[in-house]
Amino acid sequence: MDLCNRNDIQALLQRHGFHFSKAMGQNFLIEGWVPRDIAAASGADEHTGVLEIGPGIGPLTRELARRAGKVVSVELDRRLWPVLEETMAGCENFTLVQGDVMQQDLAALVGEHFGGLRPILCANLPYNITTPLLTRVVESRCFDSVTVLIQKEVAQRICAAPGTADYGAFSLLMQYYTAPELVFEVPNTCFLPAPKVTSAVIHCPARREPPVQVCSEAMLWRTVRAGFALRRKTLVNSLQTGLPLPKDQLAAIVTGCGLPENVRGERLSLADYAALANALAAVM
Repeated sequence: MDLCNRNDIQALLQRHGFHFSKAMGQNFLIEGWVPRDIAAASGADEHTGVLEIGPGIGPLTRELARRAGKVVSVELDRRLWPVLEETMAGCENFTLVQGDVMQQDLAALVGEHFGGLRPILCANLPYNITTPLLTRVVESRCFDSVTVLIQKEVAQRICAAPGTADYGAFSLLMQYYTAPELVFEVPNTCFLPAPKVTSAVIHCPARREPPVQVCSEAMLWRTVRAGFALRRKTLVNSLQTGLPLPKDQLAAIVTGCGLPENVRGERLSLADYAALANALAAVM
């Protein structure tokens, strides 16, 4: 059975009485090169344990199982559990975890299934959980790398540079924990049903050490959130929304970090935010 052949997919789904759910963001791949290239981009090999989120009917799962030491796929939609039992039959290195990945203890999952293997995450992510899931994944520090197929606009946000329209707090979060790279784009014609947007694959190797030094990660993210609270306003005005300091003191701290008093938050690099967070932490 070709899991990227439209006729084979429709016959499989009809056999199991499956219908697509918009609420779950289900879009299945119908071009075989896409799961092959995603699996290749992940760097999975026999020494790797792969966590996959939302396997669907299993085209990427199969490609990963051919390469990896072990593949663990978490699927929420119970209607797909018997489908995966059929499509992944005979893959001895595959395990299906039934449930919601947002409710899973990622560290426990990795510890239970990937002993002695290098843990990575690779998935065609449901669009509706992309940002919260990636946030949980990178903050868990459980994975050597993350390789995911997501909306192109989200991939661009993750990889964005300071001062660009796509740059924001999520860019800084992903760039603090990983070194993201947009690998290739995937047209909407590669999916069934076809989404209205173009997708892209990003590969995000985990950083061994943070790229900046901060006295408190909590203070760094508090500062970043405040810095982006009022886009197109000055950083000082934006910081007032989340920090209990008078405006003139915030202005002095900003200029003390070597930044113009009228700079906007979207102009600051990760290093700038780290310096600002350290300076703020010293007076709060």
